[in-house]
Amino acid sequence: MITLKQERSSDLSIKKIGLISDTHIPTRAKKIPLRVFTIFQNVDFIIHAGDLVSLEVIDELEQLAPVLAVHGNMDGVNVREKLPKMNELTFDHWRIGVTHDPGTRFGGRKMREIAKENKFDVLVYGHTHHQSIVWEDNRLFINPGSPTRPILPFMTKPTIAILKFSQKKVETEIVSIKK
Repeated sequence: MITLKQERSSDLSIKKIGLISDTHIPTRAKKIPLRVFTIFQNVDFIIHAGDLVSLEVIDELEQLAPVLAVHGNMDGVNVREKLPKMNELTFDHWRIGVTHDPGTRFGGRKMREIAKENKFDVLVYGHTHHQSIVWEDNRLFINPGSPTRPILPFMTKPTIAILKFSQKKVETEIVSIKK
């Protein structure tokens, strides 16, 4: 578990977390798109929700900010040995969980159970390659999509996401990486 501590100041600071998933480097894409680095340039932290395929993805992203990652179903033994299936971090009083596949294919029941059992305010996940933001019972469930292989390229653009945290609220945005 990683804890992000909010700096106390007269202007309650906002922390930005970049969200990314399903990069599949180098099996389905040669490299992380350059626009990801531009969008994540001013983030305080990056979460990768699995299917990196290569641990070099973390090295590249860590040039911008610390990275918290989990392994996905397409990650090999070398990645699975280094990264957990589920991870979490805390920012002030916000608990953020991350997993690759919370069982979304079978509906949201398992996903809701994971968030409730772990007392997550935010659950970041991947696997579907499709961006999604759902607020339910004061919990945020967010999938940033894939910056390299959207599930239906003719319907869905490559995406990542940004979370903005302050002491009182969470805001989120899906960002298309195609100009």
